[in-house]
Amino acid sequence: MPAPTNPFKAALREGKFQLGLWVALGSAYAAEIAAGSGYDWLLIDGEHGPNDMPLIGAQLGALRGSASHPIVRPPMGEAWLLKQLLDLGAQTFLIPMVETAEQAATLVRAVRYPPRGIRGVGAGLGRASDFNRIPDYLATADEEICLIVQVESRAGLEALDDIAAVEGVDGVFIGPSDLAADMGYLGQPSASAVQEAIRDAFLRIHRHGKARGIMTVAVDQAHEYRAMGADFMAIGTDVNCLVRSIDGLRRTFLGLPVGADQKGGGY
Repeated sequence: MPAPTNPFKAALREGKFQLGLWVALGSAYAAEIAAGSGYDWLLIDGEHGPNDMPLIGAQLGALRGSASHPIVRPPMGEAWLLKQLLDLGAQTFLIPMVETAEQAATLVRAVRYPPRGIRGVGAGLGRASDFNRIPDYLATADEEICLIVQVESRAGLEALDDIAAVEGVDGVFIGPSDLAADMGYLGQPSASAVQEAIRDAFLRIHRHGKARGIMTVAVDQAHEYRAMGADFMAIGTDVNCLVRSIDGLRRTFLGLPVGADQKGGGY
C-alpha cells in the first residue's frame, strides 16, 4: 500500500483551479468547521497564526479525511521543522520568504528521503505512515509531497526565473502584502506598481510550467488575480471571516453601516 495520494498536487498537475482559505486561529475545531465549507484547500498558518507543532498536528488530524486538503506554512523553511511536519502527516508546504534558487533547492532536499534529500527516516512514529501501517510509505512518499515556495520581495522577484526552474518546486506563491512593503507600498498591495509586478511574475512562473498562487481578502481583487492566471488562490482568512461576521451582526442589529471601521491588517 502506497503513501496517500495528494489531491492538491494532482489537481495542479491537471490544471484544475484550487480555491482555498487561510486557517490562522490555531484551533482544530475551527479548522474542522472550515473544512465543511467546500474549499479545495486550507492553509494552516504557522508564520503569523498562533500555531506550534502540537496545534498544527491537531488541525491536520481534524482535516484528515475531509475534502479540504491541508497546506502547512511553517514560520521558516528550516529542515528540522519540515521533518516534524512531514511525520505529522503534512504533504503540502508553503514556505515563506524564498529569495534564491539555492534556498529552493535546499527545501526540495528537506522534504525528500535520501538519496534525493535529507529527510530523516522516522515516519513510522507518526501519522504520515498511518503509524507504520502503510508498508510502502518510504518508497512512495516523495512523489506525493508538494512544495510551494513563497516569493514576496524584490530580491525574490529578481531571482524568480531561477527559483521557478528548480526541479521539485511544484508552484510559486506571490505574497502581495510583503512584496508591497518591500517595494515601498506598506499596506497597499493593490498599488498599481505592485499589481504589475504580480502580473509579470505570473507570466514568468507560467513559462516554467509551475503553478501560480496568491491570496487576498478582497473578492474583486480575487477575480482579477484569477484573470491574471492564478492556479490556486486563497480568498480570505478564518480570522477575517469571524471578525466581519461578529461585527456585522452587531451593526446590522443596531442599524449601523456594515463594514465601517474595518481596516486591512496585512492581506
